[in-house]
Amino acid sequence: MIASKNRVLERNNKKPIVWDAFYEPNKTSKPLVIFCHGYKGFKDWGAWDLVAEAFAKTNLFFVKFNFSHNGGTAKHPIDFPDLEAFAENNYTKELDDLDHLINYLLSDKNELLKHINPQKVILIGHSRGGGIVTIKSSEDERISTLITWAGVCDFEKRTVAIGDLKEWKDTGVKYVLNGRTKQLMPHNYQFYLDFKANEKRLNIESAIKKIKIPHLIIHAIDDPSVKFEEAQALHSWNKNSVLLPIHKSNHVFDASHPWQEKTLPIALKNVVERSIRFIS
Repeated sequence: MIASKNRVLERNNKKPIVWDAFYEPNKTSKPLVIFCHGYKGFKDWGAWDLVAEAFAKTNLFFVKFNFSHNGGTAKHPIDFPDLEAFAENNYTKELDDLDHLINYLLSDKNELLKHINPQKVILIGHSRGGGIVTIKSSEDERISTLITWAGVCDFEKRTVAIGDLKEWKDTGVKYVLNGRTKQLMPHNYQFYLDFKANEKRLNIESAIKKIKIPHLIIHAIDDPSVKFEEAQALHSWNKNSVLLPIHKSNHVFDASHPWQEKTLPIALKNVVERSIRFIS
């Protein structure tokens, strides 16, 4: 298996996208699985490399990447050395990043295209990334399968919940503490303005009702960060979706950062295996 790390997709007048590819170097074209991290996340968090390896070993072409404004840089893709970029992130930038990455991966510019079956494109999103891949799947006919892990069901309440709107507008920035790194993570007021300007597009309920492709929703019943009720809401909006509850686990399925074990935690292993089974 090949793990090609920290590849850089350069873009005109936009921040680059740093991405990883995990795949078996055989002669078969493989379904393309693209994984989107969540809020205050990054592609190298915790056990995501082990997750990527598990998918690749089943002859899937697995890609994970950092959203361009997640706070990492091309030289330092782990954690959040670029808080100025983080402050300028928003949902539409993340949708734009995902679109650019898909376009590149399925184009002749991608030297690894020979390993990819362009007719099978699977999106997996964790947490906030679950909302992003849901909206993208409703907009893009190239997507063949949608999977969310601990996915959110509503962007609006999270936008508003970041802080008092009047104070946010007056000061231009609000901060959220990162409990692990102890950084104060800034959100410029543009985040709210961008959401309001794109409110119809960013409605996850509306998006999910348009989805006709296979759709798997995986969520821990005891998730303290994104309540299981959100998974139930997602499932109720698409009666053809499959809801898989995970018992006795948390928002990251018992992984953590850094993850120094050589194997996946049992809950996350179950999530991965069930996802692979759903794809195949």
